Amino acid sequence: MPTTIQSLKACKEAGEKFAVITSYDATFSHVVASAGVEVILVGDSLGMVLQGHDSTLPVTMEQMIYHTEAVKRGNQGALIMADMPFMSYATPEQALENAALLMQAGAHLIKIEGGDWLCETISMLSERGIPVCAHLGLTPQSVNKLGGYKVQGRESADAEAMIAHAIAQEQAGADVILLECVPSDLAGRLTQSISAPVIGIGAGPGTDGQVLVLHDLLGITPGRRPKFVKNFMEGSDSVEGAIKAYIEAVKSGQFPAPEHTFS
Repeated sequence: MPTTIQSLKACKEAGEKFAVITSYDATFSHVVASAGVEVILVGDSLGMVLQGHDSTLPVTMEQMIYHTEAVKRGNQGALIMADMPFMSYATPEQALENAALLMQAGAHLIKIEGGDWLCETISMLSERGIPVCAHLGLTPQSVNKLGGYKVQGRESADAEAMIAHAIAQEQAGADVILLECVPSDLAGRLTQSISAPVIGIGAGPGTDGQVLVLHDLLGITPGRRPKFVKNFMEGSDSVEGAIKAYIEAVKSGQFPAPEHTFS
């Protein structure tokens, strides 16, 4: 049975965790989906893990369309979420045009980064049948504004603002919220504050789902490993085994463990 937005909402209502993994091509999307992952994220992280850039900013719409099409061809029933790249949704009208291209390429859900300034865009997309995931916390496309890849929401005012943004985005029509690099307590509070499913990365165990970059969970990302990453190839004898181990750890609540979270 294919995963849908309603499937994710049913997981949240039942208190069941779901797993999300990035994929950028047909072969890996087939492996990931066959292993039982509910959501494949075609992330603009491809700019770093595939193209070798130091940020996601150079990724273009044409590249996101190309990789979304490839993932669709290999998919086996997972929900495909595709990132809108940097400056592809600066206005609602621009967002509508570009989101339509990603949906036609095979996405079931598009992801955009930012706070309540996105509400008009979210409403426009939702009203026209395009599901939206709103990305809060550490938003990599804003890395230059944020001053680096830093945990967000540690100050009380910032935490309350993030919860307010999530509530406003859900009211505007957002179907899913993604939290990146926020304290566990804040992520848990925010998850309980809205009815939309919440996906976390570096956001602790209290979210409804977890996402990792495929290359990170396979232990093949060069350089320093982020705190929220676990190498699931350790103890596994195959790529498929590592992916299944990740999915099982998410569903059982064993991942993320305290050492993968922020306070």
